[in-house]
Amino acid sequence: MNKFLALLLLLVTLSSCSEFQKALKSEDVAVKYATAEKLYEKGKYSKAIRLFEQIAPSYRGKPQAEKLFYMFSQSYYKTKQYYLSGYQFESFSSAYPKSQKREEAAFLGAKSYAQISPVYSLDQVDTYKALDKLQVFIDNYPDSEYLPEANVMVKALNEKLEKKYFEIAKQYNTISDYKAAIKALDNFILDYPGTKYKEPALFYKLDSAYKLAMNSIPSKKEERLNEAKTIYGSLNKATENPDYKEKADKMLADIETELQKFSK
Repeated sequence: MNKFLALLLLLVTLSSCSEFQKALKSEDVAVKYATAEKLYEKGKYSKAIRLFEQIAPSYRGKPQAEKLFYMFSQSYYKTKQYYLSGYQFESFSSAYPKSQKREEAAFLGAKSYAQISPVYSLDQVDTYKALDKLQVFIDNYPDSEYLPEANVMVKALNEKLEKKYFEIAKQYNTISDYKAAIKALDNFILDYPGTKYKEPALFYKLDSAYKLAMNSIPSKKEERLNEAKTIYGSLNKATENPDYKEKADKMLADIETELQKFSK
């Protein structure tokens, strides 16, 4: 029985491949369309794409075009070709404004761009593009069933940007450019007042201010020590992290010691 089933499966596969190859070589666009639709319904999206790519220009403006371009867009999406699916879904939404699939297409188009968004450490052009596309979708379909998922994606993309800008600001501290670090971290905290990185941002701001002050010339040292002391106060109010507190307290002790020299 197992051999029979295996043989039957092999015959079906060979038949499917033969049908696909015939459609691929055929000059009849109707044959290509019918085969592509059948392959799409079976989840054979890569093969369907090859046929859709051949016949798409011939079907523009025809009654079958709406279904064809929807399947074409979905096939790109299902095979994770997100640049192409984003473009195709957007084109579909524009070309068929009365389609019942328009809202879904608009959402999946925006989601395609979100899927392209890279890790935070890389250039974030595609992240900004995804946010723009998602915002357009949210504005156009405020009552959509896809709205919760769209909002989740917006939140995740914004958090990625937030992490990127924190890491950039922190990097100035790492390379010992303490003036730039203080400014960048200050701007980060202002731009993201509710950020989950507030504690580490304040810590690295203190660390930068402390090191800048301790290595300053005498004419600038007292002022910078007092600035570092003020930042310590902000960190102390914001953090409960024992590691930050311990390190910050050591810095404060050094600051106080140095300030005593200016009170004599």
